[in-house]
Amino acid sequence: MRELSNVPSVEVISRAAVMLMSAAAEKLGLAEEDPDDSPVRDLDEARRLITSLAGLITASVEYLGPHAGALRDGLQTLQRAFREASSEPDPPGQGPGEKYTGPVH
Repeated sequence: MRELSNVPSVEVISRAAVMLMSAAAEKLGLAEEDPDDSPVRDLDEARRLITSLAGLITASVEYLGPHAGALRDGLQTLQRAFREASSEPDPPGQGPGEKYTGPVH
């Protein structure tokens, strides 16, 4: 492992975002063949992770350079997957992270 002082901030932010994305995908059950039957599916936990990811990306977008687009796309994919997984989807603008990103349809 490299010393943290030698790691550029964009790399730290990107790694944190990827970790949040991966954890949210797991909590949505997306790693399973059938997400609806996933034993680890937990929409409450997924909501927290997606909201945290949205806050991180929104707050740091100016520093992410070429990584910003891919991270935003990943976030929107998770937000849509959350909406699809919910038995009663949140109203537009009230889904996970939407207070930072705006409504996701």
